Amino acid sequence: MGTSEPLNTRPQTHPFIEIMDSTLRDGEQTSGVSFLPHEKLMIARMLMKDINVDRLEVASARVSDGEKDAVKMICRYAESVGMLDKVEVLGFVDGHLSLDWIHDCGCRHINLLAKGSLRHCRQQLGKTPDEHISDILRSLEYAEKLGIGVNLYLEDWSSGMSDSPDYIYHIMESMVQTPVKRFMLPDTLGITNPLQVIDFFRKMRRRYPDLHFDFHAHNDYDLAVSNSLAAVLCGAKGLHVTVNGLGERCGNAPLASVQVILRDQFEARTSIHEDKLNDISRLVEEYSGIAVAPNQPIVGDSVFTQVAGVHADGDNKDNLYCNPLVPERFGRSREYALGKTSGKANIALNLQMLGLELTPEQMAKVTQRITELGDRKEIVTQDDLPYIVNDVLKHTTPEDKVKLISYMVTSTYGLKPIASIKVEINGKQYAAESTGDGQYDAFVKALRKIYKTYLDRTFPILANYAVTIPPGGRTDALVQTVITWRNGGKIIRTRGLDADQTEAAIKATLRMLNIFEESER
Repeated sequence: MGTSEPLNTRPQTHPFIEIMDSTLRDGEQTSGVSFLPHEKLMIARMLMKDINVDRLEVASARVSDGEKDAVKMICRYAESVGMLDKVEVLGFVDGHLSLDWIHDCGCRHINLLAKGSLRHCRQQLGKTPDEHISDILRSLEYAEKLGIGVNLYLEDWSSGMSDSPDYIYHIMESMVQTPVKRFMLPDTLGITNPLQVIDFFRKMRRRYPDLHFDFHAHNDYDLAVSNSLAAVLCGAKGLHVTVNGLGERCGNAPLASVQVILRDQFEARTSIHEDKLNDISRLVEEYSGIAVAPNQPIVGDSVFTQVAGVHADGDNKDNLYCNPLVPERFGRSREYALGKTSGKANIALNLQMLGLELTPEQMAKVTQRITELGDRKEIVTQDDLPYIVNDVLKHTTPEDKVKLISYMVTSTYGLKPIASIKVEINGKQYAAESTGDGQYDAFVKALRKIYKTYLDRTFPILANYAVTIPPGGRTDALVQTVITWRNGGKIIRTRGLDADQTEAAIKATLRMLNIFEESER
């Protein structure tokens, strides 16, 4: 396919790149994802105000009454904060139908979906190119009457550039004198590679140097980010992204990844507030039900966690293993996980963070225990470390301040579960019982009753509860319960491991209470 010009490794200046987020439209086409209207509003608010995206594609026209309610809510909110011009809706070349729908929602911008390949025009629409162009022009004329701005999608553009470029140029020649503000060029089927994107974009830019082109990538070959950056190299002024890379089939280009590569690798400018990228990722993860992979760049749980001891040692010696993606940039912090490859340096860093000091002999024993746990694939966290130290060096560390003396939980069909417990807190024993929505809920409510009734205190609020079976486990495998607690602005995350889910959760809760009691001293 060769290009007639040499490739540049980066733009000659520091261009400003518009970011259009399509999580609420294209991202919602992810299998199994359907946002409720209020969820769409919450995501839109964060994207506009906290993330500061330039544009926000929030829906497809004429989908449902619920979708219309969501768009109206978003437009009302956006107008109240002076951001209505950021809101866009995908619409179709269908006479007045999409435009009337969008106008009725209070939206001022349509992303008009036209056909960007001859095959789509003839086989899907059953029309000639000139007939399709006439339909588009009529839509543009009506949009102008309604006061609605138009951006034009050329759907299946990448295929069109491969097999019917003359058709695309014919469409473009008919549109260059119209009020279309942006021409949006999608790799609808996710079939291109960066060299093809460079070739296709150069051809478009050479013919139409004064027009604004966006690029819309799909990730079928895992090239959405690379293709987006290739488009920027050749003059694209806008990129389309989704939070966490949500989207049809393999998804779209992820917002966080595109942002950091634009800034760090190409020195491009955007409006994005990076310190909020992790927050929007978590919100979309919660509402979509699509979990973010732990190793997802920028927003994955483990991407700022070092495991190897040599890395911890290097970080102690002038941050030798740090790169420009420092976690504080994204509102996060670096962690040093504990496992069989941790070594003394990694463990020492974790102990230092906890304010614990060990002799060389004690350190050797703790390191040996962590290595043994790692060999058994046990997950060891910083929260676990004081317990490992306590277990290995019982004569040098205090006993648990909160101990479970006994408990009983019952569950009867048609009745709420009941928990009866006895605990020892700072040397004194207390008993209580309570009902709950589940056995564990009843247990925690009984604990809270003890703290409130006898100690006039409250302990951290449960923020998240996750249960997993270790990889390769069977139905009788150990259950790992990970509970996240919020104590004011501090997060405490504890784990419990047991054959019984309730018992595992109780172990995690007791670990939290001991951390809590230690912090209250």
